Amino acid sequence: MRRPAVAVALSTGVLIVLALPVLNIHTKLLSFTDLPKSLAIVKTYDTIQASFPGTEDPAHVVVKAKDVSTPRFARAYADFKKRALATGVIHQPIRVSVNKAKTVARVDFPLAGKGQDATAMHALKVLRTQVIPPVLATLPPGTEEAVTGDTAVTQDFNQTMKHRAPIVFAFVLGFAFLLLLVTFRSIVIPIKAIVLNLLSVAAAYGVLVWIFQDGHLQGVLSFHSNGAVVTWLPLFLFTVLFGLSMDYHVFILSRVKELVDQGMPTDEAVERGIRTTASTVTSAAAVMIAVFAIFASLRTLDIKQLGVGLAVAVFIDATLIRGVLLPAAMKLLGEWNWYLPSWLEWMPRLTVEPKLDEEVPEAPPIPAA
Repeated sequence: MRRPAVAVALSTGVLIVLALPVLNIHTKLLSFTDLPKSLAIVKTYDTIQASFPGTEDPAHVVVKAKDVSTPRFARAYADFKKRALATGVIHQPIRVSVNKAKTVARVDFPLAGKGQDATAMHALKVLRTQVIPPVLATLPPGTEEAVTGDTAVTQDFNQTMKHRAPIVFAFVLGFAFLLLLVTFRSIVIPIKAIVLNLLSVAAAYGVLVWIFQDGHLQGVLSFHSNGAVVTWLPLFLFTVLFGLSMDYHVFILSRVKELVDQGMPTDEAVERGIRTTASTVTSAAAVMIAVFAIFASLRTLDIKQLGVGLAVAVFIDATLIRGVLLPAAMKLLGEWNWYLPSWLEWMPRLTVEPKLDEEVPEAPPIPAA
Protein backbone atom coordinates (compact mmCIF):
# COMPACT_ATOMS: atom_id res chain seq x y z
CA MET A 1 0.00 0.00 0.00
CA ARG A 2 1.93 2.99 -1.31
CA ARG A 3 -0.38 5.80 -0.18
CA PRO A 4 -1.87 4.82 3.19
CA ALA A 5 -2.98 8.38 4.00
CA VAL A 6 -5.07 8.55 0.82
CA ALA A 7 -6.53 5.11 1.51
CA VAL A 8 -7.49 6.11 5.07
CA ALA A 9 -9.08 9.37 3.91
CA LEU A 10 -11.06 7.84 1.04
CA SER A 11 -12.30 4.77 2.92
CA THR A 12 -13.26 6.84 5.97
CA GLY A 13 -15.11 9.27 3.72
CA VAL A 14 -17.05 6.44 2.08
CA LEU A 15 -18.01 4.97 5.46
CA ILE A 16 -19.17 8.36 6.76
CA VAL A 17 -21.31 8.91 3.67
CA LEU A 18 -22.86 5.47 4.09
CA ALA A 19 -23.55 6.22 7.77
CA LEU A 20 -25.21 9.61 7.23
CA PRO A 21 -28.80 8.28 6.87
CA VAL A 22 -28.61 6.90 10.42
CA LEU A 23 -28.99 10.46 11.73
CA ASN A 24 -32.68 10.28 10.75
CA ILE A 25 -33.36 6.73 11.93
CA HIS A 26 -36.91 5.98 13.06
CA THR A 27 -37.76 2.71 14.75
CA LYS A 28 -41.09 0.97 15.31
CA LEU A 29 -42.42 -2.44 16.17
CA LEU A 30 -44.06 -4.29 13.32
CA SER A 31 -47.84 -4.48 13.30
CA PHE A 32 -50.38 -6.53 11.40
CA THR A 33 -50.31 -4.07 8.51
CA ASP A 34 -46.59 -4.74 7.94
CA LEU A 35 -47.17 -8.36 6.98
CA PRO A 36 -46.78 -9.27 3.27
CA LYS A 37 -49.82 -8.05 1.31
CA SER A 38 -50.01 -11.34 -0.57
CA LEU A 39 -51.06 -13.28 2.54
CA ALA A 40 -54.73 -14.29 2.54
CA ILE A 41 -55.27 -13.02 6.09
CA VAL A 42 -53.86 -9.61 5.16
CA LYS A 43 -56.11 -9.41 2.09
CA THR A 44 -59.10 -10.18 4.33
CA TYR A 45 -58.03 -7.50 6.79
CA ASP A 46 -57.67 -4.92 4.01
CA THR A 47 -61.14 -5.81 2.71
CA ILE A 48 -62.67 -5.33 6.17
CA GLN A 49 -60.87 -2.02 6.62
CA ALA A 50 -62.13 -0.80 3.24
CA SER A 51 -65.70 -1.89 3.98
CA PHE A 52 -65.74 -0.68 7.58
CA PRO A 53 -63.26 2.20 7.88
CA GLY A 54 -61.79 2.80 11.31
CA THR A 55 -58.58 3.40 13.14
CA GLU A 56 -55.86 0.78 12.76
CA ASP A 57 -54.14 1.17 16.13
CA PRO A 58 -56.30 2.60 18.92
CA ALA A 59 -54.73 3.26 22.30
CA HIS A 60 -56.20 1.12 25.08
CA VAL A 61 -56.46 2.59 28.56
CA VAL A 62 -56.90 -0.18 31.13
CA VAL A 63 -58.43 0.74 34.48
CA LYS A 64 -58.31 -1.70 37.41
CA ALA A 65 -60.22 -1.39 40.71
CA LYS A 66 -62.50 -3.40 43.02
CA ASP A 67 -65.59 -2.38 41.02
CA VAL A 68 -65.24 -0.42 37.79
CA SER A 69 -68.98 -0.36 37.08
CA THR A 70 -70.04 2.10 39.80
CA PRO A 71 -71.59 5.48 38.92
CA ARG A 72 -68.33 7.15 39.89
CA PHE A 73 -66.47 5.18 37.23
CA ALA A 74 -69.28 5.75 34.72
CA ARG A 75 -68.81 9.51 35.17
CA ALA A 76 -65.05 9.02 34.71
CA TYR A 77 -65.60 7.23 31.41
CA ALA A 78 -67.81 10.07 30.21
CA ASP A 79 -65.15 12.56 31.32
CA PHE A 80 -62.52 10.54 29.46
CA LYS A 81 -64.56 10.82 26.28
CA LYS A 82 -65.24 14.54 26.68
CA ARG A 83 -61.62 15.47 27.36
CA ALA A 84 -60.29 13.18 24.64
CA LEU A 85 -62.51 14.57 21.89
CA ALA A 86 -61.70 18.11 22.98
CA THR A 87 -58.02 17.59 22.18
CA GLY A 88 -58.69 17.21 18.45
CA VAL A 89 -56.17 14.38 18.12
CA ILE A 90 -58.41 11.61 19.53
CA HIS A 91 -61.52 10.64 17.60
CA GLN A 92 -64.68 8.58 17.76
CA PRO A 93 -65.64 5.85 18.38
CA ILE A 94 -64.46 5.73 22.00
CA ARG A 95 -65.62 2.43 23.47
CA VAL A 96 -65.67 1.07 27.04
CA SER A 97 -65.49 -2.66 27.80
CA VAL A 98 -65.77 -4.22 31.28
CA ASN A 99 -64.82 -7.77 32.24
CA LYS A 100 -67.32 -10.13 33.88
CA ALA A 101 -65.81 -9.68 37.33
CA LYS A 102 -66.20 -5.90 36.96
CA THR A 103 -62.66 -5.35 38.14
CA VAL A 104 -61.08 -4.21 34.88
CA ALA A 105 -62.30 -1.78 32.24
CA ARG A 106 -60.76 -1.03 28.87
CA VAL A 107 -61.32 2.27 27.12
CA ASP A 108 -60.38 2.42 23.43
CA PHE A 109 -59.15 5.77 22.09
CA PRO A 110 -58.69 6.01 18.28
CA LEU A 111 -55.64 8.21 17.76
CA ALA A 112 -54.91 10.59 14.91
CA GLY A 113 -52.18 9.58 12.50
CA LYS A 114 -51.28 6.23 11.01
CA GLY A 115 -50.66 4.16 14.09
CA GLN A 116 -46.97 4.81 14.78
CA ASP A 117 -46.06 8.01 12.96
CA ALA A 118 -45.25 11.38 14.56
CA THR A 119 -48.92 12.41 14.63
CA ALA A 120 -49.94 9.26 16.46
CA MET A 121 -47.08 9.64 18.94
CA HIS A 122 -48.19 13.20 19.66
CA ALA A 123 -51.76 12.03 20.19
CA LEU A 124 -50.53 9.36 22.61
CA LYS A 125 -48.58 11.97 24.56
CA VAL A 126 -51.68 14.17 24.79
CA LEU A 127 -53.70 11.19 26.03
CA ARG A 128 -51.17 10.36 28.72
CA THR A 129 -50.50 13.91 29.91
CA GLN A 130 -53.75 15.84 29.37
CA VAL A 131 -56.61 13.34 29.34
CA ILE A 132 -55.79 10.56 31.82
CA PRO A 133 -54.29 12.38 34.86
CA PRO A 134 -57.25 14.74 35.61
CA VAL A 135 -59.77 11.90 35.32
CA LEU A 136 -57.67 9.44 37.31
CA ALA A 137 -57.50 11.96 40.17
CA THR A 138 -61.30 11.71 40.57
CA LEU A 139 -61.29 7.91 40.99
CA PRO A 140 -60.98 6.05 44.32
CA PRO A 141 -57.49 5.68 45.84
CA GLY A 142 -55.72 2.53 44.68
CA THR A 143 -57.19 2.64 41.18
CA GLU A 144 -54.59 1.44 38.67
CA GLU A 145 -54.30 2.50 35.05
CA ALA A 146 -52.07 1.60 32.14
CA VAL A 147 -51.91 2.49 28.47
CA THR A 148 -51.27 -0.12 25.80
CA GLY A 149 -51.80 -0.64 22.06
CA ASP A 150 -49.37 -0.68 19.15
CA THR A 151 -48.56 3.02 19.42
CA ALA A 152 -47.93 2.86 23.16
CA VAL A 153 -45.86 -0.33 22.87
CA THR A 154 -43.62 1.21 20.21
CA GLN A 155 -43.21 4.42 22.20
CA ASP A 156 -42.39 2.61 25.45
CA PHE A 157 -40.04 0.14 23.72
CA ASN A 158 -38.17 2.98 22.02
CA GLN A 159 -37.79 4.84 25.31
CA THR A 160 -36.53 1.71 27.05
CA MET A 161 -34.01 1.10 24.27
CA LYS A 162 -32.76 4.71 24.48
CA HIS A 163 -32.19 4.38 28.21
CA ARG A 164 -30.59 0.93 28.12
CA ALA A 165 -28.60 1.13 24.88
CA PRO A 166 -25.80 3.29 26.39
CA ILE A 167 -25.30 0.62 29.07
CA VAL A 168 -24.94 -2.10 26.43
CA PHE A 169 -22.60 0.03 24.32
CA ALA A 170 -20.44 0.91 27.31
CA PHE A 171 -20.16 -2.71 28.44
CA VAL A 172 -19.33 -4.11 24.99
CA LEU A 173 -16.84 -1.37 24.11
CA GLY A 174 -15.24 -1.35 27.55
CA PHE A 175 -14.85 -5.11 27.72
CA ALA A 176 -13.42 -5.25 24.18
CA PHE A 177 -10.97 -2.46 25.06
CA LEU A 178 -9.69 -4.32 28.12
CA LEU A 179 -9.33 -7.64 26.30
CA LEU A 180 -7.37 -6.11 23.41
CA LEU A 181 -5.26 -4.02 25.79
CA VAL A 182 -4.18 -7.08 27.76
CA THR A 183 -3.79 -9.34 24.72
CA PHE A 184 -1.68 -7.03 22.56
CA ARG A 185 -0.11 -4.85 25.30
CA SER A 186 -0.95 -1.70 23.36
CA ILE A 187 -3.31 1.16 24.07
CA VAL A 188 -3.47 2.14 20.38
CA ILE A 189 -4.71 -1.24 19.13
CA PRO A 190 -7.96 -1.30 21.20
CA ILE A 191 -8.75 2.35 20.48
CA LYS A 192 -8.26 1.81 16.75
CA ALA A 193 -10.30 -1.40 16.83
CA ILE A 194 -13.25 0.29 18.54
CA VAL A 195 -13.20 3.22 16.11
CA LEU A 196 -13.08 0.91 13.07
CA ASN A 197 -15.84 -1.33 14.39
CA LEU A 198 -18.07 1.64 15.18
CA LEU A 199 -17.54 2.96 11.65
CA SER A 200 -18.51 -0.44 10.26
CA VAL A 201 -21.66 -0.66 12.38
CA ALA A 202 -22.65 2.95 11.62
CA ALA A 203 -22.27 2.35 7.89
CA ALA A 204 -24.44 -0.77 8.13
CA TYR A 205 -27.08 1.24 10.04
CA GLY A 206 -27.00 3.92 7.37
CA VAL A 207 -27.52 1.45 4.53
CA LEU A 208 -30.34 -0.18 6.49
CA VAL A 209 -32.11 3.18 6.94
CA TRP A 210 -31.56 4.15 3.31
CA ILE A 211 -33.11 0.91 2.07
CA PHE A 212 -35.93 0.13 4.48
CA GLN A 213 -36.86 3.47 6.04
CA ASP A 214 -36.38 5.65 2.97
CA GLY A 215 -37.85 2.97 0.72
CA HIS A 216 -35.09 2.34 -1.82
CA LEU A 217 -34.69 -1.00 -3.66
CA GLN A 218 -38.24 -2.08 -2.80
CA GLY A 219 -38.65 -3.78 -6.15
CA VAL A 220 -35.29 -5.54 -5.98
CA LEU A 221 -35.78 -6.84 -2.44
CA SER A 222 -39.56 -7.38 -2.77
CA PHE A 223 -40.81 -5.42 0.23
CA HIS A 224 -43.03 -2.46 1.02
CA SER A 225 -41.43 0.18 3.25
CA ASN A 226 -43.24 1.12 6.44
CA GLY A 227 -41.01 4.15 6.94
CA ALA A 228 -39.01 2.68 9.83
CA VAL A 229 -36.53 0.11 11.02
CA VAL A 230 -37.83 -2.54 13.42
CA THR A 231 -37.21 -1.41 17.00
CA TRP A 232 -35.13 -4.31 18.30
CA LEU A 233 -32.81 -4.51 15.30
CA PRO A 234 -30.22 -1.71 15.89
CA LEU A 235 -29.05 -2.99 19.26
CA PHE A 236 -29.17 -6.61 18.09
CA LEU A 237 -27.10 -5.75 15.02
CA PHE A 238 -24.58 -3.87 17.12
CA THR A 239 -23.86 -6.81 19.41
CA VAL A 240 -23.70 -9.39 16.61
CA LEU A 241 -21.67 -7.23 14.21
CA PHE A 242 -19.26 -6.09 16.88
CA GLY A 243 -18.56 -9.70 17.77
CA LEU A 244 -18.04 -10.73 14.14
CA SER A 245 -15.84 -7.76 13.27
CA MET A 246 -13.78 -8.18 16.44
CA ASP A 247 -13.20 -11.80 15.45
CA TYR A 248 -11.77 -10.67 12.10
CA HIS A 249 -9.73 -7.99 13.83
CA VAL A 250 -8.09 -10.27 16.38
CA PHE A 251 -7.43 -12.91 13.72
CA ILE A 252 -5.54 -10.44 11.50
CA LEU A 253 -3.75 -8.63 14.32
CA SER A 254 -2.55 -11.87 15.88
CA ARG A 255 -0.72 -12.68 12.63
CA VAL A 256 0.80 -9.19 12.49
CA LYS A 257 1.81 -9.23 16.17
CA GLU A 258 3.41 -12.65 15.78
CA LEU A 259 5.58 -11.34 12.94
CA VAL A 260 6.49 -8.17 14.85
CA ASP A 261 7.51 -10.23 17.89
CA GLN A 262 9.84 -12.20 15.59
CA GLY A 263 11.65 -8.96 14.71
CA MET A 264 9.95 -7.99 11.46
CA PRO A 265 9.28 -4.24 10.88
CA THR A 266 5.65 -3.22 11.37
CA ASP A 267 5.13 -2.13 7.74
CA GLU A 268 6.31 -5.46 6.40
CA ALA A 269 4.45 -7.39 9.11
CA VAL A 270 1.20 -5.64 8.18
CA GLU A 271 1.60 -6.46 4.50
CA ARG A 272 2.45 -10.09 5.15
CA GLY A 273 -0.23 -10.47 7.83
CA ILE A 274 -2.95 -9.11 5.54
CA ARG A 275 -1.73 -11.26 2.67
CA THR A 276 -1.68 -14.49 4.68
CA THR A 277 -5.10 -13.94 6.25
CA ALA A 278 -6.90 -12.48 3.22
CA SER A 279 -8.13 -15.78 1.80
CA THR A 280 -9.48 -16.95 5.16
CA VAL A 281 -11.25 -13.67 5.90
CA THR A 282 -12.70 -13.49 2.38
CA SER A 283 -13.95 -17.08 2.47
CA ALA A 284 -15.56 -16.65 5.89
CA ALA A 285 -17.20 -13.40 4.81
CA ALA A 286 -18.53 -14.98 1.61
CA VAL A 287 -20.10 -17.84 3.56
CA MET A 288 -21.75 -15.49 6.06
CA ILE A 289 -23.04 -13.15 3.35
CA ALA A 290 -24.57 -16.10 1.52
CA VAL A 291 -26.28 -17.30 4.70
CA PHE A 292 -27.57 -13.86 5.62
CA ALA A 293 -28.82 -13.35 2.05
CA ILE A 294 -31.25 -16.21 2.66
CA PHE A 295 -32.84 -14.20 5.46
CA ALA A 296 -33.00 -11.19 3.13
CA SER A 297 -35.03 -13.25 0.64
CA LEU A 298 -37.82 -14.00 3.13
CA ARG A 299 -41.09 -12.04 3.03
CA THR A 300 -41.33 -11.04 6.70
CA LEU A 301 -40.08 -7.45 6.97
CA ASP A 302 -38.13 -7.72 10.23
CA ILE A 303 -36.26 -10.87 9.13
CA LYS A 304 -35.55 -9.27 5.75
CA GLN A 305 -34.10 -6.21 7.52
CA LEU A 306 -31.98 -8.49 9.70
CA GLY A 307 -30.61 -10.39 6.70
CA VAL A 308 -29.81 -7.28 4.67
CA GLY A 309 -28.24 -5.53 7.66
CA LEU A 310 -25.97 -8.46 8.51
CA ALA A 311 -24.99 -9.15 4.90
CA VAL A 312 -24.15 -5.50 4.19
CA ALA A 313 -22.23 -5.13 7.44
CA VAL A 314 -20.11 -8.23 6.85
CA PHE A 315 -19.38 -7.10 3.29
CA ILE A 316 -18.31 -3.63 4.45
CA ASP A 317 -16.23 -5.05 7.27
CA ALA A 318 -14.40 -7.60 5.13
CA THR A 319 -13.65 -5.14 2.31
CA LEU A 320 -13.37 -1.49 3.35
CA ILE A 321 -12.48 -2.05 7.01
CA ARG A 322 -10.19 -5.11 7.04
CA GLY A 323 -8.97 -4.85 3.45
CA VAL A 324 -8.24 -1.11 3.25
CA LEU A 325 -8.71 0.95 6.40
CA LEU A 326 -7.06 -1.37 8.94
CA PRO A 327 -3.80 -2.01 7.05
CA ALA A 328 -3.57 1.62 5.92
CA ALA A 329 -4.05 2.92 9.46
CA MET A 330 -1.49 0.46 10.85
CA LYS A 331 1.02 1.44 8.19
CA LEU A 332 0.53 5.13 8.98
CA LEU A 333 0.97 4.59 12.70
CA GLY A 334 4.02 2.36 12.31
CA GLU A 335 5.64 1.50 15.64
CA TRP A 336 3.04 3.61 17.45
CA ASN A 337 0.66 0.68 16.96
CA TRP A 338 2.40 -1.02 19.89
CA TYR A 339 2.59 1.97 22.20
CA LEU A 340 1.93 1.19 25.85
CA PRO A 341 2.22 3.85 28.57
CA SER A 342 4.88 3.15 31.15
CA TRP A 343 2.32 3.01 33.94
CA LEU A 344 0.77 -0.04 32.25
CA GLU A 345 4.00 -2.02 31.96
CA TRP A 346 2.91 -4.15 34.91
CA MET A 347 0.40 -6.01 32.74
CA PRO A 348 1.22 -9.65 32.04
CA ARG A 349 2.58 -10.70 28.67
CA LEU A 350 0.19 -13.04 26.89
CA THR A 351 1.16 -15.12 23.88
CA VAL A 352 -1.37 -14.64 21.12
CA GLU A 353 -0.33 -17.82 19.33
CA PRO A 354 1.82 -20.74 20.50
CA LYS A 355 5.42 -20.65 19.31
CA LEU A 356 6.00 -22.83 16.31
CA ASP A 357 9.57 -23.71 17.24
CA GLU A 358 8.68 -25.35 20.53
CA GLU A 359 9.79 -28.95 20.75
CA VAL A 360 6.95 -31.40 20.42
CA PRO A 361 7.42 -34.56 22.50
CA GLU A 362 7.70 -37.68 20.44
CA ALA A 363 4.98 -40.26 20.71
CA PRO A 364 6.02 -43.45 22.50
CA PRO A 365 6.75 -46.35 20.17
CA ILE A 366 3.94 -48.77 19.53
CA PRO A 367 4.88 -52.22 20.78
CA ALA A 368 4.91 -54.92 18.16
CA ALA A 369 2.09 -57.43 18.35
